[in-house]
Amino acid sequence: MDGCVAPLSVTPMMASDSSVPGALTALRNPADAADRLGTVRHASPQDVEEALRAAQAFAREWAAVTPRRRADVLDQAAELLQAQTPRCMSLLVREAGKTWMHSLAECREAVDFLRYYAAQVRRDFDNATHVALGPVVCISPWNFPLAIFVGQVAAALAAGNPVLAKPAEQTPAVAALAVELMWRAGVPRAALQLLPGAGPVVGQALVEDTRVQGVMFTGSTETARRLQAALAWRSDAHGRVVPLIAETGGQNGMIVDSSALLEQVVQDAVASAFEAAGQRCSALRVLCVQDDVADRVVEMLKGAMAEIRMGAPAQLHTDMGPLIDERACQAIEAHVARMQAAGRPVHRIRYPGSQTPDGCYVPPTLIEIERLDELQREVFGPVLHVLRWRRGDLPAVLQQINATGYALTLGVQSRIDDTIEQVVAGSLHPGHMGFDRLARTLVDERAHVG
Repeated sequence: MDGCVAPLSVTPMMASDSSVPGALTALRNPADAADRLGTVRHASPQDVEEALRAAQAFAREWAAVTPRRRADVLDQAAELLQAQTPRCMSLLVREAGKTWMHSLAECREAVDFLRYYAAQVRRDFDNATHVALGPVVCISPWNFPLAIFVGQVAAALAAGNPVLAKPAEQTPAVAALAVELMWRAGVPRAALQLLPGAGPVVGQALVEDTRVQGVMFTGSTETARRLQAALAWRSDAHGRVVPLIAETGGQNGMIVDSSALLEQVVQDAVASAFEAAGQRCSALRVLCVQDDVADRVVEMLKGAMAEIRMGAPAQLHTDMGPLIDERACQAIEAHVARMQAAGRPVHRIRYPGSQTPDGCYVPPTLIEIERLDELQREVFGPVLHVLRWRRGDLPAVLQQINATGYALTLGVQSRIDDTIEQVVAGSLHPGHMGFDRLARTLVDERAHVG
């Protein structure tokens, strides 16, 4: 825990110790504006060039390392990361605003990723048949700044690719700790370099460089489309398009008919929509409830929302912490204001001021809408929309869901076979579909991403 008490100083972590200073910005605790964590030094254009040069020069050497040796290094990184769980948790609480429970779960997920890819490469890979791409850029998000960061990096390293990692601007410190531990585990510095900075600056410079042979990205659908466009015009030495592996968000829904067990519906909906302040790409955004039971479901939701304890994530009793930054808060508040101006019923939980210090807090919010196309984009926060549908209108509801164009998860709560069959037949195959369970993705090698 003591590792997070002193001011943090995050800098580029490169194969070479020679770094040209870039912009310096402050790191702040999203739960408490007065808590300044430290500073982050962004990678300069010279740093990006030096890192790319080092990665390209080391690519063949890292690809020639046996898969078993690469797996051993990842297993050792998993051991070191597990031993540093308290330190990682402290960083996640202060830097990302996560509760202790969610911080622990994320640490475990990061360890699991390292062990999973180590086992996979040890079992399935052969350098004669599995040819590495070359330098790979990994751009990770702030909502899972350790688990997704480690998962991207571990996958690329396991396959024999040197990695240029660009962490989220809001959460570079926990990524820096992960790189430090992977270096200690035996990952060569030229095989893994950390380049903090702004996406439109550092990220764009990396993606547009022709030495980059692959990109892994988790974030918004809009950004993924821009990355795809940037990569589409060029091919590698073999004439293949440079691959982009992207996990994006989605207008995730849950279909509930009158046969569903309403207590389970409410429990699952509240957990999916409001855990982690709704800042999960798999979080429930729209609850589509058959009109016959909608009034009761809405009242039950309001009661369950009143039990959510929002406050400082460092407090063990806290259920829901802050949003990541003030910009995220403003986006949610603007959306709520638009819905109110349109005459949509809005229900919000209000808390005593003492429960929420001066941080980026938005209370759990319930909004009733009439059509799904009222939501032009994903609302990334603790907002649950309720859409009522009448018996016989399920095909039209599915058509509205499909019209959004993307969905990472879709949940179905029903005890009627015909409802389930209609959803399966009429949906556009979301990344994960769950029946009578939480609408969230699973850690599963067969699951698609958005």
